[in-house]
Amino acid sequence: MSLDFGPATALSCRECGARYPLGPNFACVECFGPLEAAYDFGDVKRSDIESGPASIWRYRSLLPVPADVASKPNMNPGWTPLVKAGNLGRALGLKSLYVKDDSGNPTHSFKDRVVAIAVEAARNFGFHTLSCSSTGNLAGAVTAAAARAGLDACVFIPAGLEQAKIAMARVFGGRLIGIEGTYDEVNRFCSELIGDPMGDKWGFVNVNLRPYYAEGSKTLAYEIAEQLGWRLPEQIVIPIASGSQLTKIDKGFKELIRLGLVDDAPYKVFGAQALGCSPVSAAYKAGHDVVQPVKPDTIAKSLAIGNPADGPYVLDIARRTGGAVEDVTDAEIVAAIKLLASTEGIFAETAGGVTVGVLKKLVETGQLDPEAETVVLNTGDGLKTLDAVAADAQPTAVIRPSLDAFRATV
Repeated sequence: MSLDFGPATALSCRECGARYPLGPNFACVECFGPLEAAYDFGDVKRSDIESGPASIWRYRSLLPVPADVASKPNMNPGWTPLVKAGNLGRALGLKSLYVKDDSGNPTHSFKDRVVAIAVEAARNFGFHTLSCSSTGNLAGAVTAAAARAGLDACVFIPAGLEQAKIAMARVFGGRLIGIEGTYDEVNRFCSELIGDPMGDKWGFVNVNLRPYYAEGSKTLAYEIAEQLGWRLPEQIVIPIASGSQLTKIDKGFKELIRLGLVDDAPYKVFGAQALGCSPVSAAYKAGHDVVQPVKPDTIAKSLAIGNPADGPYVLDIARRTGGAVEDVTDAEIVAAIKLLASTEGIFAETAGGVTVGVLKKLVETGQLDPEAETVVLNTGDGLKTLDAVAADAQPTAVIRPSLDAFRATV
């Protein structure tokens, strides 16, 4: 079988640096550390990127994908807007604020980015079924991408997810299996299934394809830098589920610096969690390097991973860059969703409420510089988590169809 991963040349252990051939592997046999893609980038020019398609494939020379990836059947995610959020900035006391709004991806969350890379890995390895463990958004992204790519799909979710996310994952076809338990229990089950003959030729995007899948989050870093005019933001607030998105955005920024595509300027990375699932925030505040698992209890179900695999790396990045990790209550999440919607016309899902809520808290507690250029991520569409705001989402008034009734109400 001939493999084509573009500039990716090997898998490298993030802990001990051991290198392995490109394959469907995710853990180092020497130290059990996580594997990630290593590259030989060559000469990458801004002009080559800018002339590419309006999708993540404009960055194909920085990703583990073949050069002709844009011509293959895929969802073409990415190149979502970086919104200058002046109204929200004024409400929070921030001089220069942007919202990277990823709700406009094909299945309305950033997960389309990572799944698109995983699909290419699945094709390379000859897998016939695309699978995942999911807190909701990933399940829909996988079933949609599998349908477009002509692959089978079988995805696994905790049984108590939001109905909108269940419906989206199911409508694209494939099999949707609810598991009685938390996301962490679902993920452990998927790891067992990989070792079973039944899972042969299955590509689990966030398990055996994880080294490739995770690289899709780098495209957020690339887009933000390009949309800012090829510079890095001074501060960025990123939601934490497994922690992979935050670590890969940091990796993307460092790659842009190394390749000379942006100036080498300092930036601060802030992580955001819901209080009901905040093991990384708790470790950060306690000054610990070890993240203790928790049982999630929050409306932000897309972030409800009680044992985040990349938690320790998030701590390292927050401390290295001078950022922080903070958390907010469910009530603060709902308030932040409403604040973003009423100031910028962006309806975020609960994960976006977490980032905006944490942004507000960081300003109020003096952890974030209000004068510095800041980017906050919204990673999904509020239509997926309507229950969070449904209690107040009622008509302002109900009147008879007459001017007198309207005047009396107004």
